[in-house]
Amino acid sequence: MNIVQFVCFETTLASDQFIKRWEEYHRSENSDMDVTLQQCRGDSVYKYLAQHRGDGNELRFVFSKGTSSRHIRRELIITKQAGGYVVLQEERTSETRQDESKIFVFLISPQVNINAYRIIGVDVQLNIYEAYYENCIYAYICEFFVKNKYVSEFIEQLKKLNPCEIGIYKECSVQHA
Repeated sequence: MNIVQFVCFETTLASDQFIKRWEEYHRSENSDMDVTLQQCRGDSVYKYLAQHRGDGNELRFVFSKGTSSRHIRRELIITKQAGGYVVLQEERTSETRQDESKIFVFLISPQVNINAYRIIGVDVQLNIYEAYYENCIYAYICEFFVKNKYVSEFIEQLKKLNPCEIGIYKECSVQHA
């Protein structure tokens, strides 16, 4: 079974500084999975979302390790394991195009009408991830691919459906080992 592991990060580090740190620490001894890292810019905090795709048996990650020198300054990076999710619907496997944005919607309640998200918007592609483990933070994570010119209107429609966390993310360029 394929499981998508979502990990959220919040930091004040600039993008290049965070990505360097993330590349140093994100791999574990048993993790050679397909990883996509995305960034959502805020006013003073950057949010990152890592999607790890792989077999459910490979879900052991180490996202931090001890500093080898006392002289290295530790920057604040808050890590939140959202959990493992199964793909409930997949309309898009490629990344965003230049004229698109990726909008993630994080739904906490398992009683939410997920079908309302399937029919919202015109010319929108949607991937839906459903919590696989009981300890997942969200019941569903929706990944929308939306044309840039419709983003503001689309977010207003989303806000009318249910209370949820919404973020516009762009893929980060990272090195693969």
